[in-house]
Amino acid sequence: MDAPGWFRRYETKLVWEMRKLSRKKRFSRNWQKQKARIQRLHAHIANARRDFLHKTSTAISKTHAMVFVEELRIQKMSKSAKGTKENPGKNVRAKSGLNKAILDQGWFTFQTFLGYKLHWSGGWLGTVPAPYTSQTCPVPECGHVSQANRPTQSKFRCEQCRYEGNADTVGAMNILRAGLARIACSPV
Repeated sequence: MDAPGWFRRYETKLVWEMRKLSRKKRFSRNWQKQKARIQRLHAHIANARRDFLHKTSTAISKTHAMVFVEELRIQKMSKSAKGTKENPGKNVRAKSGLNKAILDQGWFTFQTFLGYKLHWSGGWLGTVPAPYTSQTCPVPECGHVSQANRPTQSKFRCEQCRYEGNADTVGAMNILRAGLARIACSPV
């Protein structure tokens, strides 16, 4: 299920309302009304996102007893690419768009919701280190790790055994395998 981009949906309206706010005299009555309008729009976006995350995490927690997720450092993933005057960043606009998309999905909030809902229903949420999950061949006999295994963002093709598949599916299979291995090796 694809998460709708709530911020993207209301971004043009938000820009329009912010522009109207900038034209008003600060702290005047009209400025306060416009500021309240913008706050309501932000609250609407946050409520829609939270509602979707609650519904999705509830559906997963009702149908799965054990779930594994990657340990993603979302704060570092969404860090600005601007750089400094001496060392300016590259592809700043593209990185800015990626940052908005990452933060619009609410990954950390989703993981939190999923964790406590699985705990309530007697399930378990496990985390797996993120490096190389989508670059490792999922075939048990192979297990070849290489950056060249990902020729494109969505395609996976192992250099050694010639296994082909969707990169997200391969990543999910590797996360499951690593999670089950962690459980098997951990003391009870």
